[in-house]
Amino acid sequence: MILEGKRIILGVTGSIAAYKAADLASKLTQAGAEVHVILTPAAQQFITPLTFHSITHQPVVTGWWQPENGGAIQHVALAETADAVVIAPATADAVAKLAHGLADDPLGGTVLATRAPVLIAPAMDAHMYENPATQANVRLLESRGVRFVGPEAGRLASGLTGLGRLSAAETILGALRQMLGRGGDYEGKTVVVSAGPTEEPIDPARHITNRSSGKMGFALAEAARDRGARVVLVTGPVALASLYGVAVVRIRTALELQAALAKAMAGSDILIMSAAPADFRPAAVSAQKIKKGPEDAMSLDLIKNPDILAGLSGDFIKVGFAAESQELVQNAGIKLRDKGLDLIVANDITAPDSGFGVDTNRVLLIDREGTVEALPLLTKAEVANRILDRLVRFSHR
Repeated sequence: MILEGKRIILGVTGSIAAYKAADLASKLTQAGAEVHVILTPAAQQFITPLTFHSITHQPVVTGWWQPENGGAIQHVALAETADAVVIAPATADAVAKLAHGLADDPLGGTVLATRAPVLIAPAMDAHMYENPATQANVRLLESRGVRFVGPEAGRLASGLTGLGRLSAAETILGALRQMLGRGGDYEGKTVVVSAGPTEEPIDPARHITNRSSGKMGFALAEAARDRGARVVLVTGPVALASLYGVAVVRIRTALELQAALAKAMAGSDILIMSAAPADFRPAAVSAQKIKKGPEDAMSLDLIKNPDILAGLSGDFIKVGFAAESQELVQNAGIKLRDKGLDLIVANDITAPDSGFGVDTNRVLLIDREGTVEALPLLTKAEVANRILDRLVRFSHR
Protein backbone atom coordinates (compact mmCIF):
# COMPACT_ATOMS: atom_id res chain seq x y z
CA MET A 1 0.00 0.00 0.00
CA ILE A 2 2.94 2.34 0.60
CA LEU A 3 3.77 2.20 -3.13
CA GLU A 4 0.31 3.23 -4.30
CA GLY A 5 0.44 6.54 -6.15
CA LYS A 6 4.22 6.86 -5.77
CA ARG A 7 6.32 7.98 -8.73
CA ILE A 8 9.26 5.58 -8.99
CA ILE A 9 12.17 6.09 -11.36
CA LEU A 10 13.62 2.72 -12.39
CA GLY A 11 17.09 2.92 -13.85
CA VAL A 12 18.29 -0.11 -15.79
CA THR A 13 21.96 -0.48 -16.72
CA GLY A 14 23.90 -2.83 -18.99
CA SER A 15 23.88 -6.15 -17.14
CA ILE A 16 22.65 -9.53 -18.33
CA ALA A 17 20.28 -9.26 -15.33
CA ALA A 18 18.47 -6.40 -17.12
CA TYR A 19 15.73 -8.82 -18.14
CA LYS A 20 14.83 -9.20 -14.45
CA ALA A 21 14.07 -5.48 -14.28
CA ALA A 22 10.96 -6.12 -16.38
CA ASP A 23 9.55 -8.25 -13.56
CA LEU A 24 10.42 -5.54 -11.05
CA ALA A 25 8.70 -2.89 -13.20
CA SER A 26 5.63 -5.13 -13.43
CA LYS A 27 5.45 -5.69 -9.67
CA LEU A 28 5.85 -1.97 -9.00
CA THR A 29 3.06 -1.18 -11.45
CA GLN A 30 0.79 -3.83 -9.92
CA ALA A 31 1.44 -2.26 -6.50
CA GLY A 32 -0.01 1.01 -7.79
CA ALA A 33 3.21 2.90 -8.47
CA GLU A 34 3.74 5.15 -11.47
CA VAL A 35 6.93 3.74 -12.96
CA HIS A 36 9.23 5.72 -15.26
CA VAL A 37 12.09 3.70 -16.74
CA ILE A 38 15.45 5.08 -17.81
CA LEU A 39 17.54 2.71 -19.95
CA THR A 40 21.25 3.36 -20.38
CA PRO A 41 22.66 2.71 -23.88
CA ALA A 42 24.27 -0.50 -22.62
CA ALA A 43 20.98 -1.71 -21.12
CA GLN A 44 19.34 -1.43 -24.53
CA GLN A 45 21.69 -4.14 -25.79
CA PHE A 46 19.92 -6.56 -23.42
CA ILE A 47 16.29 -5.38 -23.30
CA THR A 48 14.13 -3.06 -25.40
CA PRO A 49 12.27 0.12 -24.44
CA LEU A 50 9.07 -1.43 -25.82
CA THR A 51 9.13 -4.06 -23.07
CA PHE A 52 9.03 -1.44 -20.33
CA HIS A 53 6.57 0.81 -22.14
CA SER A 54 4.19 -2.14 -22.47
CA ILE A 55 4.46 -2.89 -18.74
CA THR A 56 4.38 0.63 -17.31
CA HIS A 57 2.34 2.47 -19.99
CA GLN A 58 4.80 5.34 -19.58
CA PRO A 59 7.40 6.75 -22.01
CA VAL A 60 10.83 5.17 -21.61
CA VAL A 61 13.89 7.43 -21.50
CA THR A 62 16.70 6.06 -23.66
CA GLY A 63 18.87 9.11 -24.30
CA TRP A 64 19.29 12.82 -23.91
CA TRP A 65 17.63 13.83 -27.16
CA GLN A 66 14.05 12.60 -27.18
CA PRO A 67 11.77 15.47 -28.25
CA GLU A 68 8.62 13.51 -27.40
CA ASN A 69 9.83 13.30 -23.80
CA GLY A 70 10.79 16.93 -23.42
CA GLY A 71 14.34 16.69 -24.73
CA ALA A 72 17.35 17.11 -22.49
CA ILE A 73 15.32 18.55 -19.59
CA GLN A 74 13.37 15.31 -19.11
CA HIS A 75 15.80 14.17 -16.42
CA VAL A 76 15.11 17.35 -14.44
CA ALA A 77 11.34 16.84 -14.59
CA LEU A 78 11.68 13.23 -13.47
CA ALA A 79 14.15 14.13 -10.74
CA GLU A 80 11.94 16.83 -9.24
CA THR A 81 8.78 14.70 -9.12
CA ALA A 82 10.25 11.34 -8.10
CA ASP A 83 9.37 9.73 -4.77
CA ALA A 84 12.28 7.31 -5.14
CA VAL A 85 14.94 6.22 -7.62
CA VAL A 86 15.73 2.52 -7.96
CA ILE A 87 18.66 1.34 -10.08
CA ALA A 88 18.34 -2.37 -10.80
CA PRO A 89 20.52 -3.87 -12.07
CA ALA A 90 23.44 -1.53 -11.40
CA THR A 91 26.72 -2.53 -13.01
CA ALA A 92 30.17 -1.77 -11.62
CA ASP A 93 30.46 0.95 -14.26
CA ALA A 94 27.15 2.53 -13.20
CA VAL A 95 28.11 2.45 -9.51
CA ALA A 96 31.46 4.11 -10.33
CA LYS A 97 29.80 6.85 -12.40
CA LEU A 98 27.22 7.57 -9.73
CA ALA A 99 29.86 7.67 -6.99
CA HIS A 100 31.83 10.28 -8.89
CA GLY A 101 28.90 12.37 -10.07
CA LEU A 102 29.14 11.67 -13.80
CA ALA A 103 26.13 12.68 -15.87
CA ASP A 104 26.93 11.38 -19.33
CA ASP A 105 23.49 9.77 -19.67
CA PRO A 106 19.97 10.61 -18.41
CA LEU A 107 20.25 8.19 -15.48
CA GLY A 108 23.33 9.92 -14.09
CA GLY A 109 21.75 13.32 -14.64
CA THR A 110 18.54 12.28 -12.91
CA VAL A 111 20.37 10.96 -9.84
CA LEU A 112 22.39 14.18 -9.59
CA ALA A 113 19.27 16.31 -9.89
CA THR A 114 16.92 14.45 -7.55
CA ARG A 115 16.33 14.93 -3.85
CA ALA A 116 14.43 11.64 -3.66
CA PRO A 117 15.97 8.63 -1.86
CA VAL A 118 18.07 6.36 -4.08
CA LEU A 119 18.23 2.56 -3.88
CA ILE A 120 20.85 0.61 -5.83
CA ALA A 121 20.72 -3.13 -6.55
CA PRO A 122 24.13 -4.19 -7.91
CA ALA A 123 24.66 -7.04 -10.36
CA MET A 124 28.12 -7.93 -11.64
CA ASP A 125 30.84 -10.55 -11.57
CA ALA A 126 31.89 -11.46 -8.04
CA HIS A 127 35.48 -10.33 -8.52
CA MET A 128 34.25 -6.99 -9.85
CA TYR A 129 32.00 -6.45 -6.84
CA GLU A 130 34.73 -7.44 -4.39
CA ASN A 131 37.32 -5.23 -6.09
CA PRO A 132 38.55 -2.50 -3.70
CA ALA A 133 37.59 0.18 -6.23
CA THR A 134 33.95 -1.01 -6.34
CA GLN A 135 33.82 -1.36 -2.57
CA ALA A 136 35.17 2.18 -2.16
CA ASN A 137 32.49 3.46 -4.56
CA VAL A 138 29.77 1.65 -2.60
CA ARG A 139 31.00 3.13 0.69
CA LEU A 140 31.17 6.60 -0.85
CA LEU A 141 27.58 6.40 -2.06
CA GLU A 142 26.40 5.00 1.28
CA SER A 143 28.07 7.92 3.06
CA ARG A 144 25.85 10.22 0.97
CA GLY A 145 22.67 8.41 2.00
CA VAL A 146 22.31 6.07 -0.96
CA ARG A 147 21.01 2.65 0.09
CA PHE A 148 22.05 -0.71 -1.37
CA VAL A 149 20.21 -4.03 -1.55
CA GLY A 150 22.29 -7.09 -2.43
CA PRO A 151 24.00 -8.44 -4.36
CA GLU A 152 23.36 -12.08 -3.51
CA ALA A 153 25.60 -15.12 -3.77
CA GLY A 154 24.95 -17.70 -6.47
CA ARG A 155 25.81 -18.83 -9.96
CA LEU A 156 26.75 -15.92 -12.22
CA ALA A 157 26.45 -15.51 -15.99
CA SER A 158 30.18 -16.15 -16.31
CA GLY A 159 29.66 -19.63 -14.91
CA LEU A 160 31.43 -18.73 -11.69
CA THR A 161 29.76 -18.80 -8.29
CA GLY A 162 30.07 -15.83 -5.99
CA LEU A 163 28.61 -12.60 -4.66
CA GLY A 164 27.16 -10.68 -7.58
CA ARG A 165 23.63 -11.87 -8.43
CA LEU A 166 20.87 -9.29 -8.61
CA SER A 167 18.53 -9.56 -5.63
CA ALA A 168 15.07 -10.97 -6.30
CA ALA A 169 12.34 -8.50 -7.23
CA GLU A 170 10.54 -9.18 -3.93
CA THR A 171 13.70 -8.34 -2.00
CA ILE A 172 14.22 -5.10 -3.91
CA LEU A 173 10.57 -4.18 -3.34
CA GLY A 174 10.98 -4.84 0.39
CA ALA A 175 14.05 -2.60 0.54
CA LEU A 176 12.21 0.13 -1.39
CA ARG A 177 9.17 -0.06 0.86
CA GLN A 178 11.34 0.13 3.98
CA MET A 179 13.18 3.12 2.51
CA LEU A 180 9.92 4.94 1.72
CA GLY A 181 8.63 4.15 5.22
CA ARG A 182 11.36 6.12 6.98
CA GLY A 183 9.73 8.90 8.97
CA GLY A 184 6.38 7.07 9.07
CA ASP A 185 3.99 7.10 12.00
CA TYR A 186 5.74 4.10 13.59
CA GLU A 187 9.24 5.56 13.32
CA GLY A 188 11.14 4.90 16.54
CA LYS A 189 8.75 2.15 17.65
CA THR A 190 9.62 -1.51 18.10
CA VAL A 191 6.81 -3.83 17.12
CA VAL A 192 6.90 -7.55 17.93
CA VAL A 193 4.61 -9.74 15.83
CA SER A 194 4.04 -13.46 16.25
CA ALA A 195 2.81 -15.57 13.35
CA GLY A 196 1.90 -19.06 12.26
CA PRO A 197 1.22 -22.30 14.10
CA THR A 198 3.30 -24.25 16.55
CA GLU A 199 4.21 -27.92 16.21
CA GLU A 200 4.11 -30.09 19.33
CA PRO A 201 6.10 -33.28 18.69
CA ILE A 202 4.68 -36.74 19.32
CA ASP A 203 7.68 -38.63 17.96
CA PRO A 204 10.38 -37.91 15.33
CA ALA A 205 7.82 -38.25 12.51
CA ARG A 206 4.61 -36.76 13.92
CA HIS A 207 3.36 -33.64 15.64
CA ILE A 208 0.23 -31.77 16.68
CA THR A 209 -0.39 -28.51 14.84
CA ASN A 210 -3.18 -26.37 13.36
CA ARG A 211 -4.12 -24.75 10.06
CA SER A 212 -2.60 -21.30 10.65
CA SER A 213 -0.65 -20.19 7.55
CA GLY A 214 1.06 -17.18 9.15
CA LYS A 215 -0.16 -14.86 6.38
CA MET A 216 -1.86 -12.40 8.74
CA GLY A 217 1.19 -12.12 10.98
CA PHE A 218 3.53 -11.62 8.03
CA ALA A 219 1.22 -8.92 6.63
CA LEU A 220 1.31 -7.14 10.00
CA ALA A 221 5.10 -7.32 10.17
CA GLU A 222 5.41 -5.98 6.63
CA ALA A 223 2.95 -3.15 7.25
CA ALA A 224 4.71 -2.08 10.47
CA ARG A 225 8.06 -2.07 8.66
CA ASP A 226 6.58 0.03 5.85
CA ARG A 227 5.45 2.59 8.44
CA GLY A 228 8.91 3.03 9.94
CA ALA A 229 8.92 0.54 12.80
CA ARG A 230 11.69 -1.77 13.86
CA VAL A 231 9.99 -5.14 13.58
CA VAL A 232 10.71 -8.48 15.21
CA LEU A 233 8.74 -11.38 13.72
CA VAL A 234 8.53 -14.53 15.83
CA THR A 235 7.17 -17.23 13.57
CA GLY A 236 6.30 -20.88 13.72
CA PRO A 237 6.78 -23.22 10.75
CA VAL A 238 5.27 -21.53 7.67
CA ALA A 239 5.70 -21.71 3.91
CA LEU A 240 6.30 -17.97 3.50
CA ALA A 241 9.37 -16.10 2.30
CA SER A 242 11.33 -13.99 4.79
CA LEU A 243 10.60 -10.27 4.80
CA TYR A 244 13.35 -7.79 3.97
CA GLY A 245 14.29 -5.55 6.88
CA VAL A 246 12.42 -7.62 9.48
CA ALA A 247 14.29 -9.49 12.21
CA VAL A 248 12.97 -13.06 12.17
CA VAL A 249 13.02 -15.50 15.09
CA ARG A 250 11.93 -19.01 14.12
CA ILE A 251 10.36 -21.29 16.69
CA ARG A 252 8.65 -24.66 16.63
CA THR A 253 6.80 -25.30 19.89
CA ALA A 254 4.58 -23.19 22.15
CA LEU A 255 7.25 -23.25 24.86
CA GLU A 256 9.81 -21.93 22.36
CA LEU A 257 7.34 -19.21 21.36
CA GLN A 258 6.88 -18.23 25.00
CA ALA A 259 10.63 -17.91 25.54
CA ALA A 260 11.21 -16.03 22.29
CA LEU A 261 8.45 -13.49 23.01
CA ALA A 262 9.64 -12.90 26.56
CA LYS A 263 13.07 -12.04 25.15
CA ALA A 264 11.78 -9.97 22.21
CA MET A 265 9.46 -7.83 24.36
CA ALA A 266 12.31 -6.31 26.40
CA GLY A 267 12.17 -2.62 25.46
CA SER A 268 9.47 -3.12 22.80
CA ASP A 269 6.45 -0.88 22.36
CA ILE A 270 3.80 -3.14 20.82
CA LEU A 271 3.06 -6.86 20.80
CA ILE A 272 0.69 -8.25 18.18
CA MET A 273 -0.01 -11.90 18.94
CA SER A 274 -1.15 -13.27 15.60
CA ALA A 275 0.35 -16.72 16.14
CA ALA A 276 -1.84 -19.71 16.92
CA PRO A 277 0.07 -21.70 19.53
CA ALA A 278 -1.23 -25.16 20.38
CA ASP A 279 -3.31 -25.24 23.56
CA PHE A 280 -2.02 -28.72 24.43
CA ARG A 281 1.11 -30.80 23.90
CA PRO A 282 1.87 -34.50 24.35
CA ALA A 283 2.79 -35.34 27.93
CA ALA A 284 5.67 -37.48 26.68
CA VAL A 285 7.58 -37.39 23.39
CA SER A 286 8.78 -40.70 22.03
CA ALA A 287 12.45 -40.75 21.03
CA GLN A 288 11.60 -43.30 18.32
CA LYS A 289 8.82 -43.40 15.76
CA ILE A 290 5.75 -45.03 17.27
CA LYS A 291 4.98 -48.14 15.24
CA LYS A 292 1.48 -49.06 14.21
CA GLY A 293 0.35 -52.14 16.12
CA PRO A 294 -2.65 -54.46 15.73
CA GLU A 295 -4.85 -52.24 17.92
CA ASP A 296 -7.68 -50.26 16.30
CA ALA A 297 -7.05 -47.18 18.44
CA MET A 298 -4.26 -45.31 20.17
CA SER A 299 -4.55 -42.91 23.07
CA LEU A 300 -2.36 -39.85 23.50
CA ASP A 301 -2.02 -38.08 26.83
CA LEU A 302 -1.99 -34.29 26.48
CA ILE A 303 -1.03 -31.58 28.92
CA LYS A 304 -1.94 -27.91 28.75
CA ASN A 305 0.49 -25.39 27.33
CA PRO A 306 0.97 -22.10 29.22
CA ASP A 307 -1.20 -19.11 28.33
CA ILE A 308 1.54 -17.14 26.58
CA LEU A 309 -0.38 -13.93 25.94
CA ALA A 310 -1.84 -13.65 29.43
CA GLY A 311 1.60 -14.20 30.92
CA LEU A 312 3.18 -11.25 29.10
CA SER A 313 2.81 -7.88 30.78
CA GLY A 314 4.64 -4.59 30.84
CA ASP A 315 4.59 -1.05 29.53
CA PHE A 316 3.54 -1.96 25.99
CA ILE A 317 0.41 -2.19 23.90
CA LYS A 318 -0.86 -5.76 23.70
CA VAL A 319 -2.98 -7.05 20.82
CA GLY A 320 -4.48 -10.51 20.50
CA PHE A 321 -6.45 -12.48 17.94
CA ALA A 322 -9.59 -14.54 18.46
CA ALA A 323 -10.24 -17.17 15.81
CA GLU A 324 -13.74 -18.33 16.67
CA SER A 325 -16.40 -20.56 15.13
CA GLN A 326 -19.33 -19.30 17.24
CA GLU A 327 -20.38 -16.39 19.50
CA LEU A 328 -17.65 -14.21 17.95
CA VAL A 329 -18.14 -10.98 19.90
CA GLN A 330 -18.85 -12.68 23.22
CA ASN A 331 -15.87 -15.05 23.07
CA ALA A 332 -13.53 -12.36 21.81
CA GLY A 333 -14.62 -10.03 24.62
CA ILE A 334 -13.87 -12.68 27.24
CA LYS A 335 -10.41 -13.20 25.77
CA LEU A 336 -9.79 -9.43 25.67
CA ARG A 337 -10.58 -9.15 29.39
CA ASP A 338 -8.88 -12.32 30.62
CA LYS A 339 -5.61 -11.66 28.81
CA GLY A 340 -5.41 -7.96 29.63
CA LEU A 341 -5.45 -6.81 26.00
CA ASP A 342 -5.71 -3.31 24.58
CA LEU A 343 -7.23 -4.58 21.34
CA ILE A 344 -8.46 -7.90 20.02
CA VAL A 345 -8.94 -8.86 16.37
CA ALA A 346 -11.75 -11.39 15.97
CA ASN A 347 -12.65 -13.40 12.92
CA ASP A 348 -14.99 -16.25 12.07
CA ILE A 349 -12.82 -19.16 10.95
CA THR A 350 -15.80 -20.93 9.37
CA ALA A 351 -16.13 -18.22 6.70
CA PRO A 352 -14.50 -19.39 3.44
CA ASP A 353 -13.05 -15.94 2.65
CA SER A 354 -11.58 -15.15 6.06
CA GLY A 355 -10.40 -18.38 7.60
CA PHE A 356 -7.03 -20.06 7.51
CA GLY A 357 -4.77 -19.99 4.45
CA VAL A 358 -6.56 -17.33 2.36
CA ASP A 359 -5.30 -13.86 1.42
CA THR A 360 -8.39 -12.01 2.67
CA ASN A 361 -9.92 -11.47 6.07
CA ARG A 362 -13.12 -10.09 7.57
CA VAL A 363 -12.55 -9.06 11.19
CA LEU A 364 -13.96 -7.19 14.16
CA LEU A 365 -11.72 -4.84 16.12
CA ILE A 366 -12.70 -4.66 19.79
CA ASP A 367 -10.79 -2.38 22.17
CA ARG A 368 -10.55 -2.33 25.95
CA GLU A 369 -13.38 0.27 26.15
CA GLY A 370 -15.69 -2.20 24.40
CA THR A 371 -15.84 -0.31 21.10
CA VAL A 372 -16.51 -2.74 18.24
CA GLU A 373 -15.48 -1.86 14.68
CA ALA A 374 -16.53 -4.27 11.94
CA LEU A 375 -14.24 -4.20 8.92
CA PRO A 376 -15.46 -5.31 5.49
CA LEU A 377 -13.75 -8.08 3.55
CA LEU A 378 -10.21 -6.83 2.90
CA THR A 379 -6.86 -8.23 1.91
CA LYS A 380 -4.73 -9.20 4.87
CA ALA A 381 -2.36 -6.34 3.99
CA GLU A 382 -5.29 -3.90 4.24
CA VAL A 383 -6.44 -5.45 7.51
CA ALA A 384 -2.90 -5.09 8.88
CA ASN A 385 -2.86 -1.39 8.13
CA ARG A 386 -6.31 -0.86 9.63
CA ILE A 387 -5.09 -2.53 12.83
CA LEU A 388 -2.01 -0.29 12.89
CA ASP A 389 -4.21 2.76 12.23
CA ARG A 390 -6.19 1.87 15.34
CA LEU A 391 -3.07 1.34 17.47
CA VAL A 392 -1.68 4.76 16.57
CA ARG A 393 -4.45 6.26 18.71
CA PHE A 394 -3.41 4.34 21.82
CA SER A 395 -1.00 5.80 24.32
CA HIS A 396 1.32 3.63 26.38
CA ARG A 397 0.18 2.69 29.83
